[in-house]
Parts: sequence; C-alpha cells; structure tokens
Amino acid sequence: MKKTIGVFAHVDGGKTTFSESLLYNTNTIRNKGRVDHKDTFLDSHSVEKERGITVFSDIGIFNYKDNKYFLVDTPGHVDFSPEMERAISVLDYAILIVSAVELVQGHTETIWELLKKYNVPTFIFINKIDRVGANIEEAIKDIQMKLTKDGLYIENSIKELKEDYIEFIAERDETLLEEYLNGELEEDKIIDAIKKEIKERKAFLIYKGSALLDDGIKEFLDDFDFLTYTKREEGEFKGRVFKIRYDEKGNRVTFIKALSGKIKTKEEIKFKVNGEEKREKINEIREYNGQKYKLINSAEQGDIFGIVGVQDLKAGDSIGFDEKLNLNTTPALMVKVIYDKALNHTEVLKIFRTLESEDSSLNVLWNEEIKELSISIMGKVQLEVLEEILKERFNLKVEFDKPEIMYKETIEGTDLGCGHFEPLGHYSEVHLKLEEGKRGSGIVFFNECHADHLTTGNQNLIKTHIFERKHKGILTGSPITDMKITLLTGRAHNKHTSGGDFREATKRALRQGLEMGKHRLLEPYYSFNISINVEHLGRVLSDIQKMNGNFEDPENLNSEIVRIKGRGPVKTFMYYPLEFVSFTRGKGSLNLIFDGYDFCHDEERVIEEKGYDKNADIEYTSTSIFCSKGQSYLVEGKDAREHMHCLK
Repeated sequence: MKKTIGVFAHVDGGKTTFSESLLYNTNTIRNKGRVDHKDTFLDSHSVEKERGITVFSDIGIFNYKDNKYFLVDTPGHVDFSPEMERAISVLDYAILIVSAVELVQGHTETIWELLKKYNVPTFIFINKIDRVGANIEEAIKDIQMKLTKDGLYIENSIKELKEDYIEFIAERDETLLEEYLNGELEEDKIIDAIKKEIKERKAFLIYKGSALLDDGIKEFLDDFDFLTYTKREEGEFKGRVFKIRYDEKGNRVTFIKALSGKIKTKEEIKFKVNGEEKREKINEIREYNGQKYKLINSAEQGDIFGIVGVQDLKAGDSIGFDEKLNLNTTPALMVKVIYDKALNHTEVLKIFRTLESEDSSLNVLWNEEIKELSISIMGKVQLEVLEEILKERFNLKVEFDKPEIMYKETIEGTDLGCGHFEPLGHYSEVHLKLEEGKRGSGIVFFNECHADHLTTGNQNLIKTHIFERKHKGILTGSPITDMKITLLTGRAHNKHTSGGDFREATKRALRQGLEMGKHRLLEPYYSFNISINVEHLGRVLSDIQKMNGNFEDPENLNSEIVRIKGRGPVKTFMYYPLEFVSFTRGKGSLNLIFDGYDFCHDEERVIEEKGYDKNADIEYTSTSIFCSKGQSYLVEGKDAREHMHCLK
C-alpha cells in the first residue's frame, strides 16, 4: 500500500527533526541529522541549512512493514505557507507537531484550518517532552480547546485497548455505542471503527515524545502504520501538480501525485491551460528521495514523482480532470524590486519568471513603460530568502523597496466594451460584456460568439489574451478581478489580420468597457481567531473596532479564556501581532489567516495616494484605431461604439 504523508508544525516546532526520526527508524538514512548541525536529509538547500528553517517542500521515501511512504516535509514559517498548502493538496494523511512547551501557536491553528479545508485525516504528536517547561497535560488541553474536541490521547499504543479508548470510539458511532452499552462490542469492530473515524476526521489521535531523543517515535510509527490505509483507484491517469523546480542542469521538473491510473515515459499527457487543451510528451519520470532521484519507466496511483519534458503545467494544475487548486494562503503584500539599471531588463525579468514558475504566488508584474518590476510576497523573511537565492543561484544582486498592500479592482453591474485595431495592413475587432462577479471568483471567461463571425481559432486567441496577463483597473492601476467576461462577437480579415492584432483589440475592448462602468477598489482581509484572558477582552474589542474589523460574539472557552472570531483589513491588522504580544505578555493567542478580498475600507484615500492617471497610461488605452481610404485615424473609447463595424 502506498501512502503520502505530510509533517507540519509552527516554525521551530520540531517538524524536520521528527521527519529525520521517521527516516532513521525505517533505515532510510544511516545517521539522524540535526537542524542546528545543518546536516538534515530533507533541508538540503544552503538557505535552509543556514537559517535552520524549511523553505521548500521536499520528499523522503521510506518503507515500513508492507507499506511504501512518501513523506513530504513542509515549511513551517508563515511566509512560505503557499508552498505548504500546495503540499497539503496531495496528502493521504498528516502529522501535526505541537510543542509541549509552546503549546498550540498561531500558525498551528492556520495549518489546522488548511488540513480541514482539504479534508486530510490528521494525527497529532506532542513533541519536546524532554524540554524544561514541558507540560503534556496542558498541551492536550490546549489542543482540545483550540483545535478539536475530538482528540484522544494515546499513552502508549492504540493496540492496548483501554476502556476510555473504547468508549471514545463507540461514542462516535450509534451502532457501536449500543453494542458497547450492551457489552457486545468485539475488538475487530473497534479497530475498524477507529480507522474509519480517523479517515473521516471524526477522531484525532494524540501521541507524545521527543523527536530529538528518538523517544516515542517507534511507538507512534507502529500505530500510524496500523491505523492508516489508502484505496486503489483504477481507470485513466489523473494527477495533481504540487511543485515545480529546476534541477542543476536547468531541466524543469514537475512534481505530481498520481491519483488514479498509470503513466509511462514517452507518453503524452493531456491537461488544460486557461480552458484550452494541451498535450505534451514526458521525456523522463523521476522518483525523488531527498535531492537524489532514480529514473523509472512508469508511475501509478499513489506515487509521488517528477517529470521532465512538460513545460506548461503549473503548481496546482490538475491532469485528467478539471479542478484548479484555489489557495487560501495568498500574498497580500507587493514590493518593488530594485536592481542595477545597467543590467539587461529582459534577463532580470526572465530570472523572476523562472522563480514565478516555481512559486506562482510571486505574481511577477512588469511595467514596460517605466521598466519597473514588482512581486507579491507573504512577508519580510521571504524577501530575505529571495535575496539569498537570487545571489547564489543567478548571481543577481537585488534589494526590495518597502512592502505595500496589494490592491485589486472590480466593477459593479454590467458594461459593454468594444475594441478595434486597424492600422494599415492590420484588422481586428472585439466586443466584450463585463459583469460583476462574486468575491473570490477571479476572472471567468464565457464565449457567445458565433463561428460565422469569428473562427474558433480567433475566439481562442481572444480568450488567451484575456488570461495571458493581469489587466489594470482604472482607479489605481491595480489588477482587475471578480469579473465575468463574455466574448459577444468580433471581426477578422482573411488577408490583413495577423498574430498580435487580437491582443490589441482585446485590450482596447476591455479598457473601453471598464471606463464605461462603476468601479470599486478591493483590499485583502484577514480572518482572525483570538484567545485571551478575560481581563484583556475590552482592550481587544476596542482595538478591533479601531482597525475597522468586525467580530462575532465572544465565546467563553472556560472561566478565564475568551475566544473572539472576526474579520478585518490586512492593512490595519498586519502589525497588530507585535502589539498583542506586548500587552498580553505573550500569554494570548492571535491567529491571522488570509481571507480573500473585499471592498476597501479607505477607498478614497488610497485612490488619492496612488495618483493613477488612467489617461496617461500608454500601455492601456481605450482608443481604437480605424482605417479609411488608406489612412488610419483614432477614435476615443467614449465614441468608439458609433464606429464599430459589428454594430452597423
């Protein structure tokens, strides 16, 4: 049986040390590395070794009894959450590490919510019981209070069927409960039930130990192997892409979890890019174990593997089915890249595009007019790591400007947009309908154009131009989102229409439609989960209101602790954790999770600060170009509809 498992923890929770222990106890590695000694098996990148944190998700393979395990070691620092979330999407089971000293920390709750979103069955391991200040009872209480009430503490092994274990299992199944109360419950049924309850996330087993001292690891692994299972999925090949990287020779390696079926070297795989079906041939299939790999001829359901030869797949893409990964952990900050202007702009942009292909959350933006490069980021540590990677890997020295909030724009209602591009020897015309979308829906494309008006090829070309880049709004020049864009009709010329003509007409149609409508500025929001002593309740509620946040009625967790849940702008909440730690003296818990975009709380002020002049943006214009009697002439966007050929 093949199982993909992931290990998770708040930074410095002992996650990598725990992974090392699993590999060591299954004879995968001869010596157990240590983070402080910079010799761990999975933290192999120089940046990871120097900083003592995991930045990239890596794969270790081990065998235990009759099962083969693909172990995914994931980043624990919040700045690398997108990498962690992509790994979560391919897991069969997860192991969440909680420190017996620090207990459940803020990022631990974020991880828990993501595991819940992807419905990943989870085991909990209380680590660092050897440390001064370790308190197992407090850790169990904290887990049951902040994460789940369905946690069952296992002192040694589930196989020692204690009465409280049996009672816990029976309580979650009406049939079993009746048999238990009647004294008729058989041992086999109990074991089958707990396996099912774990799989369905109705039960979460809690273990204890010290990964550093190798205490409790073997006992945990034995129970974990005994209680977990996967089912074989036959049929056509289906897979999920969760990671992209480039090897030392510059080959693009696409990491995939096979969900069903089988795939072989030299076969073609089918997938979609922006709704368009593509086929690419696999040149190599690699099975990675740490940094080393071996070539294999095929991969099947349950395998984690890398393929070489495919260029257009991105992390989060699906193969064989339509389901794009929608990440919760999305950057809310944007920063300008500062580099030596004597360098070739094209080469610098190419380097950042390479990094973007490995981590799509970077959202690289290039302003051709002023030669300005910007990226999206999660936080300060990510910037520091990026600086080191750029210098070491590409010999490129950069600095970063002060991070700013990443705004977006949308429309309200419905608008029509027309674009015409007809300088001498060229011809294209595009008509679009723009409609307000739901928050978080992004850009959605529909096609109502008849083949009599435009060939299918030209229709697909227009769709490609909609998605090939992030298009600017007209309030601040921020990217547009949450819109339904429908191609109504268009025109081409058999002789004069050429490659880039529809790009120009599409941009003008989109811009013209935007200029006709009502616009709103969007900003990123956090959802927050705050646990504090009741004495701080008034202060926290007052702070939330000052920061333009909203909150639900406070919930009493016990006589001393109160939980507050709510939502507020990233801009006002992003520095609050430092203040919160100060006045609670580190005894409160504040968990901030990116919660999408919503209307900007200080829209007018932001628009004024940005000072964007839509009419001065040469890159984006609503002015159409027409031709009459061999002479081209310009028509402003507000007058363009009267001149359009399709509407005559």
